[in-house]
Amino acid sequence: MEENNHYRTNPDDRSDNVEKLQDMLQNTIENIEEAQDSIQFATEEEKSLIEAKNKRREESIQAFRSEIQDEANSRENGFNK
Repeated sequence: MEENNHYRTNPDDRSDNVEKLQDMLQNTIENIEEAQDSIQFATEEEKSLIEAKNKRREESIQAFRSEIQDEANSRENGFNK
């Protein structure tokens, strides 16, 4: 019987999750700022789309902050894998 070795999972490496999440958070903030800068040149329809997207980005920011806190707590509590 042939073994299915190509489906091995990678070990869970969370050692840099806080940093990755912080980078994603910063990128999202920059995207909001860039969108706000471009809104002055947008049509009414584009403005509506930009505002809706920025609202979703704001929601993502809250989720990033919560996840960063969770990951930082895990790191402090000895999760090293």
